[in-house]
Amino acid sequence: MSFINYKVPYQIDDKFSKSVAYFSMEFAVHQPLKIYSGGLGFLSGSHLRSAYELKQNMIGIGILWKYGYYDQARNQDQTLQVTWMEKNYSFLEDTGIKFQIIIHDHPVWVKVWYLNPETFKSAPLFLLSTDLPENDYVSQTITHRLYDANVATKVAQFILLGVGGAKLVDELNFNPERYHLNEAHGVSSVFYLYKKFGNVEDIKKRLVFTTHTPEEAGNEKHDINLCHKMSYFCGLGLDEVRKLTGLQDDQFNHSLVALRFAHIANGVSALHGEVSRHMWEKYPGVCPIISITNAQNWTYWADKQLYRASDESNDTWFDDRKKYLKKRAFEIVADQTGKVFDPNVLTIVWARRFAGYKRAEFLSRDRARFEKLLSNKKYPVQIIWAGKPYPMDYPAINEFNNLVHLSKNYKNVAVLIGYELTLSKRMKQASDIWLNNPRVPREASGTSGMTAAMNGAINFSTDDGWIPEFMDHAHNGFVVPKGDYAHMNVQEQDDYDYNKLYDILEKEILPMYYDQYDTWRQIAKNGMRDVRFRFEAGRMATEYYELLYK
Repeated sequence: MSFINYKVPYQIDDKFSKSVAYFSMEFAVHQPLKIYSGGLGFLSGSHLRSAYELKQNMIGIGILWKYGYYDQARNQDQTLQVTWMEKNYSFLEDTGIKFQIIIHDHPVWVKVWYLNPETFKSAPLFLLSTDLPENDYVSQTITHRLYDANVATKVAQFILLGVGGAKLVDELNFNPERYHLNEAHGVSSVFYLYKKFGNVEDIKKRLVFTTHTPEEAGNEKHDINLCHKMSYFCGLGLDEVRKLTGLQDDQFNHSLVALRFAHIANGVSALHGEVSRHMWEKYPGVCPIISITNAQNWTYWADKQLYRASDESNDTWFDDRKKYLKKRAFEIVADQTGKVFDPNVLTIVWARRFAGYKRAEFLSRDRARFEKLLSNKKYPVQIIWAGKPYPMDYPAINEFNNLVHLSKNYKNVAVLIGYELTLSKRMKQASDIWLNNPRVPREASGTSGMTAAMNGAINFSTDDGWIPEFMDHAHNGFVVPKGDYAHMNVQEQDDYDYNKLYDILEKEILPMYYDQYDTWRQIAKNGMRDVRFRFEAGRMATEYYELLYK
């Protein structure tokens, strides 16, 4: 097919006719396409799927990572081993498009690959690569590893996504009415657009921005002189860059610049919108920040049989199906760890990216209490941990490895590797309780609990991210009631959450699962219903058109 004067290759719904180019560092569209690390990718993948279902006039722009994020393997003692393996994708189409951009005062060739909407039922996705024989080795490495640890490489990746993505849009002659930056990685595009339009107004009316980070320290900043040296500003001098961006110091704050060039931005939950407005209000020239709560694609994630059984009020079928899903997932546990789990036992799963504030090992902090939970004969439990720490985040890797060593002492504790889309779905099917215990208010949204609920798991969470909009305690899940966190230090907050978490687990959750299973089943069904009604990505993709692209 020809990519000149590109049009989205399906009949667009008139409600969604405004053309949008959606920029993201990562997309988790389907298991075979390993170009994602975690929540940001899971979100953009669901967004593309729902855009396809709703027939929206949107294209995705990302990067084809030669080695993906990383492959999670094990050392001899079962601890985490980071490995990188070359990925090949026969299902991607070569667009024949090749062009040059300037990185570090040096022309770099960019080749463009295409994921056809019909391949995985997603909006069209264009992927940029510098892994070409025409480039020198250093330029080839720009698209080797997602979130490369080398600072200069990472800045080059940001230039590729922003400048390369905006240039691709011109090569396609797509002329989007909105440029949507999913996180600020692609904000270099504004300098390309400034060179193109010659004024800020033309950028502002087209640019929208989604922020995902609830604290200032988490927003990417780089030395403005390094960015300049790397050709981030498309040939503009530093004085002009400072005048355009309003930045005074030597730190180039990607999110702040995005908020100053966009005409509207959004946080990814009601709580996160509030936190973001408060966080950025002290900076002049920042655009309004609204909330559009994250969601996940039901068609891709939900277990349809559970939903049918629930709709038909066939409890026997519902229970059989959930047991079957657990049993099937436990085959993976047995294969990886040599432990045979019982589908009749309450199973707690903690699975997501390992990061300090998410408190992966929280349940095991007080060893005596943990021991008591695991050895309870009346109300037995099984616990599974899974997730990928960032490959250079040594505290998080250490946390993962400590859990591996801890798990060796128990038959009913397992730690799994390979947490990608497929394992994620299996873990949600394995779980009776989907445990989520980030430190409030550090989790912007969190979406893993949405897809857990779509597979008959019950959410048990601290009151952060999307949870306040969803949770009705003991009706569709269980929530740790908010403490007076503003007046607590980290240790006090952890102690408060820990005691509340164990109280709810021991006094409400365990007795209900074993003694009042009818009530338990009803809570699971309520969660399934509520999540489909309010946290399905079709609602989100529609809100982006109605609220952000309007």
